[in-house]
Amino acid sequence: MKIPKRIQPLVDEGLVDEVIRPLMSGKEAEVYVVRCGSDIRCAKIYKEAEKRSFKQAVQYREGRKSRNSRRARAMEKGSKFGRNEQEQAWQNAEVDALFRLAYAGVRVPQPYGCFDGVLLMELITDDHGFVAPRLNDVTLTEEQALVDHQSVIKDVQRMLCAGLVHGDLSEFNVLLDSKGPVIIDLPQAVDAAANNNAKRMLERDVNNMTSYYGQYAPELLNSKYAKEMWALFESGKLSPDSELTGQFKESQKAADVDSVLAEIEAAFDEEQERKERIREAAEG
Repeated sequence: MKIPKRIQPLVDEGLVDEVIRPLMSGKEAEVYVVRCGSDIRCAKIYKEAEKRSFKQAVQYREGRKSRNSRRARAMEKGSKFGRNEQEQAWQNAEVDALFRLAYAGVRVPQPYGCFDGVLLMELITDDHGFVAPRLNDVTLTEEQALVDHQSVIKDVQRMLCAGLVHGDLSEFNVLLDSKGPVIIDLPQAVDAAANNNAKRMLERDVNNMTSYYGQYAPELLNSKYAKEMWALFESGKLSPDSELTGQFKESQKAADVDSVLAEIEAAFDEEQERKERIREAAEG
């Protein structure tokens, strides 16, 4: 097939030998199956900011620090240079997160580097060598749902211990290979300690996955893994080996009404976005 313009420099540099076919096109990126020597990998081409429709990007960038003070000031001012640097930081965030999480034992695709806005990484496949399906494209037994839910929760736990929250985790961002779930799409991953939205995002991530698996194993729907996990994290007691029960006793202290209303409004907006993704996936 014709080599996409953004991948051509990687072909010229010998990083990619052949573009085999398109894999998918989403709101934030386009993905191609490529051959690198004898290995079959995928190349993720990030769309430019003005063509990307990822909403509320500002809340995801909160807490991300630039090591270069000049770049940080430029990003704050919103100059052309600053916007370019911000875009570079957005793309590099996924590469950094993938390396960090792979080291922490989270099941994510192996990254091989990001080159001019093109991320080369492992292609997740099934036993027959075909591209692994997303969770929203499969049907599970109750037994498999229970096992895979625990696997995802453990990976979310490992992510939090590594200081990250996915921020957009759902059945659309998890692949299923022969060994279980593999978490993908991490450019919006947030710093758990430095981002004020981290707790809410963690709860949304966990609740999304629990709702999905709860279709097949309803007993999961009453679990409270996110609250349990965050309480341990805040108290400094969470480790990758912590045994979670899914049970959590809510505090009886008076609620901050303004914060509660803000969370309800944010949850409503997020549910609308989720429904829109489901609708677009169905149309696609």
